[in-house]
Amino acid sequence: MEKRLLHVDIETYSEVDIGACGSFRYMDDPSFEVMLIAYAFNDEDVQVIDLTSSDLAVVDVFEKALYDPDTVKVAHNAAFERYAFQHLFHRYCPPEEWLDTMILSSSCGLPLALGQVSDALGLPKDTAKDKAGRDLIRLFCTPRKPTKSNPSTRIRPEDEPEKWAQFIEYNRQDVVAERTIYHKLKRWLPDEIEHRIWCLDARINERGIRADRQLVMNAEAMGTRYKETLTEDATALTGLDNPNSVAQIKEWLLNQEGVDIPSLNKKVIADVMSKLQNDASKKFLELRKELAKSSVKKYDAILRSMGEDDHVRGCFQFFGTHTGRWAGRLVQLQNLPQNHMPDLAECRELVRRGDYDTVLALYDSISAPLSELIRTALIPEPGEYFVVSDFSAIEARVTAWFANEEWRLEAFREGKDIYCESASQAFKVPVVKHGINGELRQKGKIMELACGYGGGVGAMKAFGADKMGMTEEEMGENVAKWRDASPNICAMWRKLERAADLCASRCTTEKSGVRDVTFQWENDIMWMTLPSGRRMAYIQPRYEESTRRNGKTLSYMGLNQVTRKWERVETWGGKLTENLVQATARDILRDKMLALDLAGYDIRAHVHDEVIISARDNPLRILSPLDGINGIMSAPIDWAPGLPLRGDGYTCDFYMKD
Repeated sequence: MEKRLLHVDIETYSEVDIGACGSFRYMDDPSFEVMLIAYAFNDEDVQVIDLTSSDLAVVDVFEKALYDPDTVKVAHNAAFERYAFQHLFHRYCPPEEWLDTMILSSSCGLPLALGQVSDALGLPKDTAKDKAGRDLIRLFCTPRKPTKSNPSTRIRPEDEPEKWAQFIEYNRQDVVAERTIYHKLKRWLPDEIEHRIWCLDARINERGIRADRQLVMNAEAMGTRYKETLTEDATALTGLDNPNSVAQIKEWLLNQEGVDIPSLNKKVIADVMSKLQNDASKKFLELRKELAKSSVKKYDAILRSMGEDDHVRGCFQFFGTHTGRWAGRLVQLQNLPQNHMPDLAECRELVRRGDYDTVLALYDSISAPLSELIRTALIPEPGEYFVVSDFSAIEARVTAWFANEEWRLEAFREGKDIYCESASQAFKVPVVKHGINGELRQKGKIMELACGYGGGVGAMKAFGADKMGMTEEEMGENVAKWRDASPNICAMWRKLERAADLCASRCTTEKSGVRDVTFQWENDIMWMTLPSGRRMAYIQPRYEESTRRNGKTLSYMGLNQVTRKWERVETWGGKLTENLVQATARDILRDKMLALDLAGYDIRAHVHDEVIISARDNPLRILSPLDGINGIMSAPIDWAPGLPLRGDGYTCDFYMKD
């Protein structure tokens, strides 16, 4: 017998900006209030509880159903409802009892937002999200600026009764839309393993990661002071009213150099710098370059989203990308700058004390050390330390495993440096890091990063080949050498592309010849089955004439990462390989996180190929769990026999790159 479903959506108020600070800070604020609860059991009519005027007996009936373990709760972005109800009823809502149509949508290749999912599915108006709700949310859910005639900072239902009635209907319609999406997609509900990792993700987001408030505040203050000093220097040098104004800068440079600079982006400026004649122009562009580095946005994000207990919560969006990988939120741990300075701890302490003059004297800059210290703002619980363990070259390992590129697999099994091995295979000479032909290692690294997914000269440039002095001709030659050394990987691109093209054009199931990867046509979705058993969706695939190049190509409906619009996206063998590898690497991390959690380790964060665990400290750390954690990370995967995994780890008193 199927469990009863409770479809639910809420409308809330808080003085905190949810976009800037995240939902946890939004709800932890004293001003937070749940105003409306729309709900429906199974396919019954949607009811709306107006908490600004409802009978408490009605609320009691809803609360009983909400906490009934035999009732499955369904919501779009369920984490928001769960945490809100925890505030409202002072009881935890276990994620195991919930389903999330946002995650269901994303796992089917659809957008995350309810309105965008409604549009992508072509839902009729009576079952889609009401687009008129944005103005109502702005009216009732956010504070207003007080005026002399109306000093109130909030619009209440009695102030706008007609619009409040519209808002109730808007809330009701959200449940209708969510329920419609559920029924359309429920055949593809995530399996038990995916539900378990979603529940673990919820708890990791709820626990959060602790931040060093003193360090963050002083870093922000120092960065702001440094930026003001640079701006003053730039103003004194140029006499401009606003040395950040692109129009004013271009006019000033024209007067100084007699040259009209078309743009002030990094690439153009880098080319222009060597051609400048005037010392003032050179000094100004150096100042501007330093100003561009002096951003304290990451520190601002930590401060905005930090709770009263100094924890940042909600940093990870489950299934935030097409491949199923997590997406970053708030602090964006996925793109933090690396740290390389040897005296990182000493510099950190100087900033923590707010010693601006000493930092500037030692490092000739404030922006560079602050950039390297961003990671160190994240700290373990009191009396604990971090254990960080990551996969070594996970994407290269997975790519080699899929393609059965034996020399690569052997290099990984023997613990060799893949960049040296790649250069050695390409240039047909032994390459040893810091040894014989060691200068070729960097070329091997760039080739590895650029070429694995079918990249050519453009990809080589993107990874810095031109900056190390390679000409386009040499880049092209190196791409050819890499491909000659990796024929099985090149063959894999073609195999995946052919199977996907056939699946899309014939609406059939096609084996790719790459491990057990298949492409299946199902209800206008092409599914790529991964070795883990999970499937990756391509909505409305078409094999037709390309809009970008001559001939036919495969395309599907997806979210354009630049325009953020739902539109047709073209793909090809190299891109399909990238999808396959990154989705598989994600599933490896998924399984390892579940194993670590089962073993009792306290995961506080994770970034693509690494986990960050808070562990209880002890004298000399002789009982460190590092070996046990690395052991779990390195253990073979049942569904990926022969894949050589290696977990490398280290301990630290604050988050850092080893």
